[in-house]
Amino acid sequence: MTKFTRALLGATALSFAFTPALADELTIATVNNGDMIRMQKLTDDFTKKTGHTVEWVTLEENVLRQRVTQDIATKGGQFDIMTIGMYETPIWGKQNWLVPLNDLPASYDIDDILPAMRGGLSVEGTLYAAPFYGESSMIMYRTDLMEKAGLEMPEAPTWEFVADAARKMTDKENEVYGICLRGKAGWGENMAFLTATSNAFGARWFDENWKPQFDSPEWKETLTFYIDLMNEAGPPGASNNGFNENLSLFQQGKCGMWIDATVAASFVTNPKDSTVADKVGFALAPDTGLGKRGNWLWAWALAIPAGTQKEAAAKQFIEWATSKEYIELVASKEGWANVPPGARTSLYENANYKDIPFAKMTLESILSADPNKPTVKPVPYIGVQFAAIPEFAGIATQVGQEFSAALAGQQTAEEALEKAQALTAEEMEAAGY
Repeated sequence: MTKFTRALLGATALSFAFTPALADELTIATVNNGDMIRMQKLTDDFTKKTGHTVEWVTLEENVLRQRVTQDIATKGGQFDIMTIGMYETPIWGKQNWLVPLNDLPASYDIDDILPAMRGGLSVEGTLYAAPFYGESSMIMYRTDLMEKAGLEMPEAPTWEFVADAARKMTDKENEVYGICLRGKAGWGENMAFLTATSNAFGARWFDENWKPQFDSPEWKETLTFYIDLMNEAGPPGASNNGFNENLSLFQQGKCGMWIDATVAASFVTNPKDSTVADKVGFALAPDTGLGKRGNWLWAWALAIPAGTQKEAAAKQFIEWATSKEYIELVASKEGWANVPPGARTSLYENANYKDIPFAKMTLESILSADPNKPTVKPVPYIGVQFAAIPEFAGIATQVGQEFSAALAGQQTAEEALEKAQALTAEEMEAAGY
């Protein structure tokens, strides 16, 4: 990717006055998460205000990442706006592949964006993608099943407690599984979960000299613990389950606990979609007593690829979709529990939001993640559930396939780690590390 020449930045001035003759159709690539699908239903509000129309290209998470990466690296020009995250933004921003968002109006209140989100989406202080929502990860659990197991969930549990609780809550005959965790291969699917979890076990991707660490005792403990727990207390076919699959299982009442994105809290507590909406509690992601929790930090954000012919209209869309006013629009249609969380400080100061049952735990989880010091031992990279280097996505996709195969019983944890070590070492050497 780094061999591609720099894309040219457009110099179109931002214009807020809509002129009908200048109406554009924007093509937006996005992920098939609930908040993004909700946004599509509200796009008429944007069209009414600006005259611009929107064509949505909605893709599964792994496919989205492949499509937008290929398009921006080859200057394909398929999209005017891309849904990307904290991994891609600083890398692509440095390459001048994205339009800087440094001229949003004062009314947008860029200083209201949570510092962790703004920092992760900036290069040298310049914002290159605006967070639609921000997230960490936390435990969502069935309060009734926890009580039935004779246990009480601490606000900050250990992995030992979680594993014990998962086994006690499991009732496979009745299709109730104590814990649902990501198993689907992908650098942003199972590897997001496992990398964050490995931090709590004292593992790391690379040492200070960029030497891969999959041959370490810490990684062996992480992967063995995860596979054993999923075999004993997880659902069948877990190696095929990502965010959406586990969300569906939890909403159907089939999971005692689910450790995943904080943004899922509004879905599992929504009585329209969730059969267990009134029986959900929240806790911080687990630790092992080493000083790091197994939670990640992420933002799904909107960015403009450099070279688009519709830069002004694209900026208007981003301003609309990530504004305080958009949050109020969602609240008016869907209720405050369903607004996009984790992006703006003002949301957590809003009297209408303070009493939402998961608001406090979401904010605490976001604030507890430290991308600059993600691991117990020192590392040369930033990023909690990823290493912010261009090579990471390709390597972690391959590693994710090995770990998913181990979860499926196609190989042992030791075999998967051995392959992960070899392929990571080879790729890093080829990249010149």
